[in-house]
Amino acid sequence: MCALPDLDGVVDAAFGRAMRLGASHADVRVQRVRTMTQQVRDGRVEGSHESTDTGLGVRVVHDGTWGFAAGVGLTPDDAARLAELACEVARAARPLRGAPVELAAEPVTGPVRWVSPYEIDPFTLDAAERAAPLQAWCERLRDAGVDHADAFLFVWRENKLYADTAGRHITQQRMWLHPMVTAVRVHRTSGAFETMRTLGPPTARGWEYLTGTGWDWAGELDRMPDLLAEKMAAPPVRPGRYDLVIDPTNLWLTIHETVGHATELDRVLGHEAAFAGTSFAGIGDLGSLRYGSPAMTVVADRTTPYALATVGYDDEGVAAQSWHLIRDGVLVGYQVDRQNAGVVGLARSSGCAFADSFARVPLQRMPNVSLVPAPGGPSTEELIAGVRDGVYVVGDRSWSIDMQRQNFQFTGQRFYRIRNGRLAGQLRDVAYQGSTVEFWRALEAVGGPQTYLLSGASRCGKAQPLQISAAGHGCPSALFRGIDVLNTANGVPG
Repeated sequence: MCALPDLDGVVDAAFGRAMRLGASHADVRVQRVRTMTQQVRDGRVEGSHESTDTGLGVRVVHDGTWGFAAGVGLTPDDAARLAELACEVARAARPLRGAPVELAAEPVTGPVRWVSPYEIDPFTLDAAERAAPLQAWCERLRDAGVDHADAFLFVWRENKLYADTAGRHITQQRMWLHPMVTAVRVHRTSGAFETMRTLGPPTARGWEYLTGTGWDWAGELDRMPDLLAEKMAAPPVRPGRYDLVIDPTNLWLTIHETVGHATELDRVLGHEAAFAGTSFAGIGDLGSLRYGSPAMTVVADRTTPYALATVGYDDEGVAAQSWHLIRDGVLVGYQVDRQNAGVVGLARSSGCAFADSFARVPLQRMPNVSLVPAPGGPSTEELIAGVRDGVYVVGDRSWSIDMQRQNFQFTGQRFYRIRNGRLAGQLRDVAYQGSTVEFWRALEAVGGPQTYLLSGASRCGKAQPLQISAAGHGCPSALFRGIDVLNTANGVPG
């Protein structure tokens, strides 16, 4: 673990000044975020970049009002000055406050330390070592006949100290990375081209992920040239209504957009309306809204190993936990932090406060949100066998959804025509569209655990100023009946 320096004096100075100035609560968050990107095109290194962002944020509740201040200094004097400034901000904001801040109770533990699991820290490798597998992947595809191959890697590591005046003192380290390769094939006569990207998801692992732990990169790259050639020669889809079997490599993104964002309580309350949007769901819908079919059960958590939003504790000192958002198709939960938990009658936060930098205020962010597979459920092949006329959707690509998380359109990496329970070749120019509740009510069956894949969104934006965070999404393959499919080349809807 790349530990932060001893900061006890910094914490004590901030708390001492905040309490003397009348704050009823204060917390300190020291974050060091290190990122790295690596880009390779046709086997040649095109770029490499590293950055480190380190600093201190102090947040207070003063006269029932939030105040926050941040800076890059990590001395006791810096901390005291920030605590004083945070109290000044709270006093200035008091006339605009509305209801006073009330934080849900949370058990206090002694000093704790949490580290996400990994074997090899990518930041311990030199630039040549980091570029080598990306170059090899591109050369492998070029040798197999693709015209161009681009590889990209993003690595993120965060070290954090959280402490508050209730007695919490938590140190954590998280890491995740996302390698991807895109192959391009160009038609020799027309100049038309097609692309295909690897399906390997982002993951909270270390460098071992690139060498085969958790994903078969070699196997996928060996299959891509033939799959890409087939895609280039495939006929365009005929618009209409089809039964869809959606692979988890695609369905995770639909879950993120139609369930993950729609069940963020700050959206439901309108707090994100100016930028990120709201939600079609309301407070009164808990326990009554038929979100989907009885086959739909969705669990939120921050505990799944290797998932992108997994932590030991959130940015309010709340321990990681798991809870239902949707059970048997009915909306039963929201994502909440310590301030808004009471709005839905919860005595405790679900641990959803997160800030992407020391210089940003923690806000409610998405945990891992996953569709539960059916115990003993069908394989993907068995789901396909139950479709007479349909489409099998593989891999994520583009997406579009309205500001209430209701009407959407998604594309993918590959699409296959299903005829009489069997795959009948690839299709091009495919997108599926629908309305969230109608779409999930059309869910007929989910696959068994053998079809389950853990993926996620590595760069999800929210808030003003913009904050970026990552959220994991696991899901099985799933069968949906009667979904509108359109042809993206001519825009004709089903």
